[in-house]
Amino acid sequence: MNRNQMQRFGVKAAAAIFVAAVAVTLGIPQSAYAQEPQKVVLRFAADIAPPPHPAGLAMKYFAERLPQVIPGSEARLYFAGALYTIPEAFEAMRQGNLEMTWMQIGKAAPVDPWMMTVVGPGVMTTVGAVDSIEKTKTYQMLVERLAKNQAIKVFGTGQLSFGMGVGGKKRYAKPDDFSGRKIRSTGPVENASLDAWKANPVVMGFGEVPTALESGVIDGLITSIGAWLSVREQAPYYTTGGAGVFAGDYYMVSASRRWWDRLSPATQVALQKLIAETIQMQKELNWCVDKLTYEKYGTKDPSKPGIYWMNPREVAAMTSAVGDASTRYVKSKTPPEARPWVDQFVKEGRELSTQHPAGSSWIEKLDCSKHASKIVIR
Repeated sequence: MNRNQMQRFGVKAAAAIFVAAVAVTLGIPQSAYAQEPQKVVLRFAADIAPPPHPAGLAMKYFAERLPQVIPGSEARLYFAGALYTIPEAFEAMRQGNLEMTWMQIGKAAPVDPWMMTVVGPGVMTTVGAVDSIEKTKTYQMLVERLAKNQAIKVFGTGQLSFGMGVGGKKRYAKPDDFSGRKIRSTGPVENASLDAWKANPVVMGFGEVPTALESGVIDGLITSIGAWLSVREQAPYYTTGGAGVFAGDYYMVSASRRWWDRLSPATQVALQKLIAETIQMQKELNWCVDKLTYEKYGTKDPSKPGIYWMNPREVAAMTSAVGDASTRYVKSKTPPEARPWVDQFVKEGRELSTQHPAGSSWIEKLDCSKHASKIVIR
């Protein structure tokens, strides 16, 4: 064997060792890597707004990368409930009539009330805590339950905005501002907070929001900074108190097991790697959209349009007015056996918020210049 042959042999041996290690880590037979991934055409549905919403950008990234990873493949994206509402998408996945969703967990509660065990404002209140939700026993229980009882495979969580807040034609910065106002809610648990502030919660798909704001059907909406960009003209005032103050709900990226389990092992490996890559991209884009949007539209004067970041005193006034209304509501809508998990998640979320104080997360230290070409702040 000459020197060049030895070098090539060394490279192949190293590659084989790497593939074997990955296979063991993922629990996938090594023979799966000897196959070629099969072409897939899948529908990827969500209730979120399209780009510039960061999850919308991440879904677009997935669609662009998919044919590069598995030649000939196609991901058909459906934003803002264009294909299904979240409860409809949940049911369609369970029956095998939809391949994938980027699903807001709480919105699936009408189909399975257990989904409400990991939602609620005031639980996870720091970036690091939100990023650690997959470490909680409550989340892990829910993933196992979905796989077993609902035939849904969960890959991981995307994240709502780290600056979730309220947009409108006027400023919503104290409980009195909400009294008698019709506010689009992000889900059933947030309805309890709005009730506590004496607002009238309205549940609707995001695709209906711009027209509803224009016509006066709603006066404002709870949403993310990224989604606010798409309704900024109709709702020029946006108020946030940081992660988890106005809303505590999370996006999970999931697939129908009836579809997934029929895929070849090599196809599953390729897709799972791309999904993990996409979730990581969404986390980075999520933070950078928030950061760059605030840099462009932030204001220190609440009387002026733009993004106003509430101070701790203002945040305390909002959360005090809610009290335990959200937790009581969740327990009233979940089976008795699920209620201990509601308390478990509140405990875990608040512990994580203490363990990961503001400024300590890797996300908060990101250099957003690397994503500047992907993010358009209109």
